Amino acid sequence: MVRKGSSDAAYCMSVQALAGSLGSDPKTGLSDNEAKKRLAAHGPNRLRRQKRKSALTILLHQFSSIIVWLLTAAAAMSFVLGDIAEGVAIAFVLILNSAIGFFTELKAARSMEALMRIAEVRTRVRRDGKVRMIDAHGLVPGDVVIVEAGDVVTADLRLSEASNLQADESVLTGESAPVAKNTDPADKDTALGDRFGMAYKGTAITQGSGEGIVTATGMETELGRISDLAQSAEGEVAPLERRLDKLGHRLVWLTLALAALTIGAGVLRGHEVTVMVQTGVALAVAAVPEGLPVVATLSLARGMWRMSRRNALITRLSSVETLGATTVILTDKTGTLTENRMTVVRYLLAKDDVDVEDATQQPEAESPMGWALRIGALCNNAELGDGTEDGRSGDPMEIALLAAANDLGTSRQTLLDDMPEVREHAFDPDTKMMATVHQAKSGFLFAVKGAPEAVIKACTRVMWNGGPQDITEEKRGEWTKRNATAAQDGLRLLALAMKEDAAADGKPYENLTLVGLVGFLDPVREDVPAAIEACRAAGVRVIMLTGDHADTAKTIAHEASLGDSDMTVIESGELSGLDAETLSDSDRTRILEADVFARVSPETKLTLVSVFQKAGHVVAMTGDGVNDAPALKKADIGIAMGQRGTQVAQEAAHMVLQDDAFATIIAAMRQGRVIFDNIRKFVVYLMSCNVSEVLVVGLAVGAGLPAPLLPLQILFLNLVTDIFPAFALGLGKGDENVMTKPPRNPAEAIIDRPRWVLIGVLGASITIATLGAFAVALFWLGVETGPAVTVAFLTLALAQLWNVFNVRDTDSNLFRNEVTRNGYVWGAIVLCLGLIGLALWFPPLAGLLGLPTPGITGLALAAAASFVPLLFGQVWVWLGEPSDRVGRER
Repeated sequence: MVRKGSSDAAYCMSVQALAGSLGSDPKTGLSDNEAKKRLAAHGPNRLRRQKRKSALTILLHQFSSIIVWLLTAAAAMSFVLGDIAEGVAIAFVLILNSAIGFFTELKAARSMEALMRIAEVRTRVRRDGKVRMIDAHGLVPGDVVIVEAGDVVTADLRLSEASNLQADESVLTGESAPVAKNTDPADKDTALGDRFGMAYKGTAITQGSGEGIVTATGMETELGRISDLAQSAEGEVAPLERRLDKLGHRLVWLTLALAALTIGAGVLRGHEVTVMVQTGVALAVAAVPEGLPVVATLSLARGMWRMSRRNALITRLSSVETLGATTVILTDKTGTLTENRMTVVRYLLAKDDVDVEDATQQPEAESPMGWALRIGALCNNAELGDGTEDGRSGDPMEIALLAAANDLGTSRQTLLDDMPEVREHAFDPDTKMMATVHQAKSGFLFAVKGAPEAVIKACTRVMWNGGPQDITEEKRGEWTKRNATAAQDGLRLLALAMKEDAAADGKPYENLTLVGLVGFLDPVREDVPAAIEACRAAGVRVIMLTGDHADTAKTIAHEASLGDSDMTVIESGELSGLDAETLSDSDRTRILEADVFARVSPETKLTLVSVFQKAGHVVAMTGDGVNDAPALKKADIGIAMGQRGTQVAQEAAHMVLQDDAFATIIAAMRQGRVIFDNIRKFVVYLMSCNVSEVLVVGLAVGAGLPAPLLPLQILFLNLVTDIFPAFALGLGKGDENVMTKPPRNPAEAIIDRPRWVLIGVLGASITIATLGAFAVALFWLGVETGPAVTVAFLTLALAQLWNVFNVRDTDSNLFRNEVTRNGYVWGAIVLCLGLIGLALWFPPLAGLLGLPTPGITGLALAAAASFVPLLFGQVWVWLGEPSDRVGRER
């Protein structure tokens, strides 16, 4: 069989040469016996299934995080020491997170199953000289396949016949306009989208009919090659997962060190070894932020819900935060930046150009504009139906011609009532024109449209306001130049021509009168320029990837506000053969600085994603076709289109846009940034509270003082004052100005150096206030150890509650900020105060925790001391570096 990429690639060969090399006859096809032999040699025409992970493997993966190991050990130790409540709480956290992770991963990319369904159809094939229907998986190289409008191509075909044949290849190339097919061979270096003599597996025939010789089946097809790329492309570990794992490693060593130091200091001070081991284990449990996984899960789930309300569906929890860390968006053009519909924008007439948006009234019937509208509506096979998008059918350009004529008062049906169609000359790839013949009052009208260069060459006259005039070679050259100039503006062009003849069977493409050229454009969505500007303000680069030629791509990019006239455009051919691992510095720099990539292939998309990732970027990639699936899977955040996207793309992606709108990405990006900031806030809060608990006990034991907190009291604080305020911080709506700040450094940890310092400072201030109140109660007020412990407990509990206000952004207002505006924070404080009051004044619970009443004086002392860390923390935050600069430098 012929393999793509070899010197004798199928698209480079003539039909006769290819048939000879494959031992096939286009007239009779293969024999049944020969087909059976080839099927045994090549295998079924199916795409290989991706090996699925077992449910057990997915479940075990949920326990691969070191922080989960730490929590599991903490839960086991709690049960061993009899701390059932703490053990149950930690176990609940583990089960909740594991369940969420298991079910979301179980729904992960099923790209190959979607690809498989493409091949599960029947197809017409010629064997032993007879046409028959067979299952598509029975096709073999050398088979002769017959296709017509409405068919899905079931194997890669070298076309041997093509009658008005057009194919929608958007699933492979990303280009929405149907491609006219012919039987001509192409040059070896021709891009896939320009191989007009080929029809590829998975594409759809939109018009005409044809025949082709099968050149490749199954995984050897272009679709199979992309399938293989999607299977081999490894998805990147989400930044949030990397950061949580790194934080978990630090916590392991910090926890073990603190527990060991506390136990050692206590034993040296004469405390019983058993008691100190219990205290050390309790402190180890206290040092582990049990609420971290569940609060992170809750925060991400809340973000998913908010994004879904903005038409962004997230398929993987950690992807919610990943989008907020995005530094580069590689975006598809068609349907994402543009409306994915062809629109007539300009008529190029003999005297001047007419922009459709400026044409507000019906032109005179005999004027060039009037003729242009009529010819475009008559030489047409499309239908507008009820006028809605769903009611329209036919070639997108023909639909656009009908819509333009209809908007300016020229109805096709009205025209046909006056000039019935008596004959049609279908589009001929050789002449690159089509014509319809209509009965007119004085003979017959030939309405012609086609490729500008072909139509201009066939014209002997041109239509002016006063009627037709002869066209000279100089004028013909001027029309050719106008066509080229308009094409450089990003327009697709058709030429319109006509002639009147006494007979209906006259030659349609001779002695024509050129009416004009008509320019089409897939317009940029109205909300895109503003969304691009919002990305720019947020420090995120947007780079366009398209199947268009460079000139067209540059024009669309300019209209979308991606860059100015000097923007850098690179065509995919310039990147062929390049590897992300071995790129030269000059090539890498050129790629990283480009604004647009044109004529992009699936391999190029994968290469681009890898290049930007290796440069330290968090890459978001948008796409809708089968050809986008490998890159969507490889990107940090793959974004598929929900309305026009293929199932393959949607299942390979991490996020699906239900409205296909680029602006929705910006809304989701804001939510992602808010979520990471919320996670960072509650981690700082949890860690500073936990550090204070460890220091309070450790320093007191080391100084020879009685233990200011009992193990059960520490566990109570962990379950009350830690979890509920942290939950509240995770649900916050975030900073109003979050999208005016640059993105985070992708290598930045959840807790960077300034925030570790903040944790230490806040933890130390709470510790000083607690130990200070404990010492005052013991040595100044002369309170017994039991009530003094209650003072320390109450001081620590209240100080931790007020500590929630110390995690606001350093550039925020003291009284009105993202924490004080969070209603959940106030609710958590009220709830925690009620639970603390219950612990003090509900006798059974007070007795269990060992909290005898300290009297009014002791309560007043604890209340007053608890505000010291709040005041100190606010001063520290006020003196700190603005949060929009901390950790964002690159």
